[in-house]
Amino acid sequence: MEAIGQLTGGIAHDFNNLLMAVLGSLQLLRKRLPDDARMRALLENAHQGAQRGVGLTQRMLAFARRQELKPQIVHVPELVRGMNDLIERSIGSEISVETRFPLKFPPIKADANQLEAAFLNLVVNARDAMSQGGTIIVSARAEHLTGVSDEGLKAGHYVALIVTDEGDGMDDTTVQRAIEPFFTTKGVGKGTGLGLSMVQGMAAQSGGRFLLSSKMGVGTTAEIWLPVAEPEAPDANAAADLDPDAGRRSTVRNLRVLAVDDDALVLLNTAGMLEDLGHKVFQAISAQDALEVLRAESPIDLVITDQSMPRMTGHQLAAQIKIEWPDLPVIIATGYAELSADIAGDLPRLGKPFGEWQLRQVIDDVFEPSDGSKK
Repeated sequence: MEAIGQLTGGIAHDFNNLLMAVLGSLQLLRKRLPDDARMRALLENAHQGAQRGVGLTQRMLAFARRQELKPQIVHVPELVRGMNDLIERSIGSEISVETRFPLKFPPIKADANQLEAAFLNLVVNARDAMSQGGTIIVSARAEHLTGVSDEGLKAGHYVALIVTDEGDGMDDTTVQRAIEPFFTTKGVGKGTGLGLSMVQGMAAQSGGRFLLSSKMGVGTTAEIWLPVAEPEAPDANAAADLDPDAGRRSTVRNLRVLAVDDDALVLLNTAGMLEDLGHKVFQAISAQDALEVLRAESPIDLVITDQSMPRMTGHQLAAQIKIEWPDLPVIIATGYAELSADIAGDLPRLGKPFGEWQLRQVIDDVFEPSDGSKK
């Protein structure tokens, strides 16, 4: 399973680069096409197909535990209540959902978007298991481990988000295989077999675990265990999030930007988007090539570099840039969470595949932070 995870993560990384080239090119092409309804319909169809590929790639990264998570304080009952409309549209009228939460419940630390995706996946699986209709019970409970569990879970306080259905259930053999990647009990074309693998990967990467139990003729219970959030000091900048003007940033233009990527398709695409944003672009296909460009073309205002490159990674390149050009900002573009925790907080991140909006936003964040000072 570890080998499969490494293989899946590597494949997903390569697919991210391919999707980056496809989506970025489609976005640039959309701006240049004549006003032809049929051509735009075909373009939109291609864009939606590529977006489906992004979703599949994200599930592969989640299984491989290489997706980039953004942990935050999450109140599970509020998260579930906020998804009521989406859940109702997803399960149909023949199935009802019953929620059972304690009045007081500790918050957890998790990536809210990934947890929502995992929870929705479990609800949809529960729906599919009840072809004749029934009730899905969504509940939660607090758990405390005094020692390391058999699965290697550390001692501590956890919250288990639980989804229970009244479906046909599974035998022991099927339960054991259900979390395997690409294994599915659904018909051909009705599932990738990566849903539960994604849930398991997200839970494990978040410091928790995923449990699945089932009994034939009774139903199935799925549990996502996630660690309880530690108390945090009030954020002095929290009020800025309430400012309606906080998200409005002027677009920075006329920068001299060095784009670095060992994939020629991605490099061409990134350069095209940067030029479309009004910047002068220099290109490099390796970290060493980037250093040579910097020495020949200074001053450069910004470097945007891929992380996963042979011989010298993006972070290693950033470290060398820090020595020779201490004030030159560097943005790391990466398709998965391959940077260690101590590195992750040092450099601005740009998740692959990214579009022009995300590219503009991260540049704005570097040059026009909310406090008005250049970073």
